[in-house]
Amino acid sequence: MDFTTVDIDQTDCRLLGELSADGRMSDVALGERVNLSSTATARRRKILEERGLIAGYTASLDLDRLGYGIMVLVSIELNSQAEQALIEFEEAVMQCPSMSFCSFVSGDTDFVMMVHVRSFNDYDRVYRSELSRLPYVAKIRSSFIMRQVARRGVPPVVFER
Repeated sequence: MDFTTVDIDQTDCRLLGELSADGRMSDVALGERVNLSSTATARRRKILEERGLIAGYTASLDLDRLGYGIMVLVSIELNSQAEQALIEFEEAVMQCPSMSFCSFVSGDTDFVMMVHVRSFNDYDRVYRSELSRLPYVAKIRSSFIMRQVARRGVPPVVFER
């Protein structure tokens, strides 16, 4: 993984901050927020996209209203950390339709994932039909999210320059 930091100026930083809060903002509205003309704003936005600082645009969906209000943080420990086991697990987890996030982590757990379900019975189904069928799984620990305190796409520290 390349951890190269890209230099951006204060205006680009402000543009990124505004776009991280509302990616649908027009260039006119964005320009007003950062004191640029809409033409200059459009040019800078295009440069930020081309440099890969803006990886894409998404809609933030209300999963409660869509019927998937229960979030489960799942910790998975594998019985092997051999490269082939990791590859096969990662390929299989991508086929889990209830999973929105999965990362390989350090510590006692090998992977952490976020699963979204309709009910506790639905989680039982997901556990049996998706999670327990993943290859090389030694242990699954589930933590139900009781209340979401904060959800940020980008931590504010990124924009402190």
